[in-house]
Amino acid sequence: MPTVSVGRDLLFQALGRTYTQDEFDELCFEFGIELDDVTTEKAIIRKEKHLKEEDEIGGDEEIIYKIDVPANRYDLLCLEGLVQSLRIFCGVDSVPNYKLAGISKESMLKMHVKPETSLIRPYVVCAVLRGITFDEARYNSFIDLQDKLHQNICRRRTLVAIGTHDLDTVDGPFTYEALPPSEIEFKPLKQVETFRADKLMEFYKSDLKLKKYLHIIEDSPVFPVIYDRNRTVLSLPPIINGAHSAISLKTKNVFIECTATDLTKAKIVLNTMVTMFSVYCERKFEVEPVEVTYSDGKSYICPELSPYDMKVSLSYINRIAGVSLEANKVAGLLNKMQLHVEQSVTEDNECTFIVSVPPTRSDVLHACDVAEDVAIAYGFNKIPKQILASLKPFPLNQFSDLIRTEIALCGYTEVLTWILCSYKENFPMLNRKDDKSTAVIIGNPRSADFEVVRSSLMAGILKTAAHNKDHPKPIKIFEVGDVTVLDELKDVGASNHRQLAALYCGATSGFELIHGLVDRIMEVTGTPFVLAGDNTGYYIERSDEPEFLSGRQANIIYKGKRIGTFGIVHPQVLENFDIPDPCSFVELNIESLL
Repeated sequence: MPTVSVGRDLLFQALGRTYTQDEFDELCFEFGIELDDVTTEKAIIRKEKHLKEEDEIGGDEEIIYKIDVPANRYDLLCLEGLVQSLRIFCGVDSVPNYKLAGISKESMLKMHVKPETSLIRPYVVCAVLRGITFDEARYNSFIDLQDKLHQNICRRRTLVAIGTHDLDTVDGPFTYEALPPSEIEFKPLKQVETFRADKLMEFYKSDLKLKKYLHIIEDSPVFPVIYDRNRTVLSLPPIINGAHSAISLKTKNVFIECTATDLTKAKIVLNTMVTMFSVYCERKFEVEPVEVTYSDGKSYICPELSPYDMKVSLSYINRIAGVSLEANKVAGLLNKMQLHVEQSVTEDNECTFIVSVPPTRSDVLHACDVAEDVAIAYGFNKIPKQILASLKPFPLNQFSDLIRTEIALCGYTEVLTWILCSYKENFPMLNRKDDKSTAVIIGNPRSADFEVVRSSLMAGILKTAAHNKDHPKPIKIFEVGDVTVLDELKDVGASNHRQLAALYCGATSGFELIHGLVDRIMEVTGTPFVLAGDNTGYYIERSDEPEFLSGRQANIIYKGKRIGTFGIVHPQVLENFDIPDPCSFVELNIESLL
């Protein structure tokens, strides 16, 4: 998921109110995004440069919120789109009405496309933001959105490349051409000398940022280039813009061009740029169109900001979302997600919505996307859990879920650990010897951390405790998961076993604490405690496993077979995992209880 970094104070100012961190975290969850991290500019710089806390650096201590957004929500990749969506979601604002400026076709700026561009990058779309007002924060957000789009939908500029220019420094009409690199000469952005295009490619091979885009065109006999009427180079897409038309804080009129190998994605990118920043134009939410004309005489006007309509039935929405809502309720929820709806009734009295999808919501492609928005706005936590009639879960998985619930009710927290581990963790660090007939060894491991398929859950549980040793005591954690052991009777030579492991770590981690958990597990599974030798239930007997303290451990015997062991973890094992406090541990096979 892409991450958007925004200043907390600037964000709250734009939202029109302040939130506590928990309140904003809850708002993000309700909207379907996530507050991933809270940091500062200085902390980010320290992390990037691997500096220590005491090192003096520039920057300020403004609180920065890092927010994870869905990969297909391009409108949320900047502060402007994030604020607008949240304000509409909270009912503060209504959905904006984006429109094209009412100018005649003769008055529009023109972009003429030469036929040679089909050899390398055949499409271009353009638009103008007229009367825009930048300040430093808006300008930085404008540039940052371009970068995020380049990395996301533009696929690192291979599909689409964005060029932004100060319209007052160039003269239309413009031409989009493809010429041999030796015929293209201009001064690139942030440079003081003029370069020929082929020499420029050599120059940028040492540039850390731009060298990764050179491969897109460097082997082509022609390079794409955009000129104005005076043959001033606006850009050499997808590499660099010209210095002559560079935008600044003083820019009032911005010309945006997107060259592409994928026309659909180019339109989405252009729509995202103009809708997000038309809010700063003198005429809010108004965009000036540009006419693009191809060599075959075909022309079209862009951008396309008209919403498109989609028919979705109420019954479909309720079925997909798993809820039962009235039509008016669904309409209100969709309005919160920027989708305007009108209700109609079909001949068979079925309620149907005409959903208008705005240009900011390019992610809405199908009726199921509309149903998803209803589910998000309604609240996923409010939707009752259901098992599909066609779905018959495995008894073992159902049993595992019941076991998880019971152990959680005992105050233990579930953890999930890697199925692969190192050889040392699976054997020497647990005081165990490899008998060569138990563990599945990875033939050609990519890392020393993943050499063996775990034959026990113990190593993962102990590693988790070690990484959380500063957590307030006691630490009570458990895991229900599979282990793998060699098995000659299986076609693949190995078999999985569903295990339960639990650990109690604290100053007084006595044998009786983990023994109590074992008794509770047996009680809820309906397994009675019996005398030794009775095969109708379970009993415990002395064991001698090297990972436990001698005399403080026991085997669990069920129907005459050992299904697990529990006890006090050996001090040497605790030292191997760097755990300072005593621990008691149990691991048993729950398949045998099913």
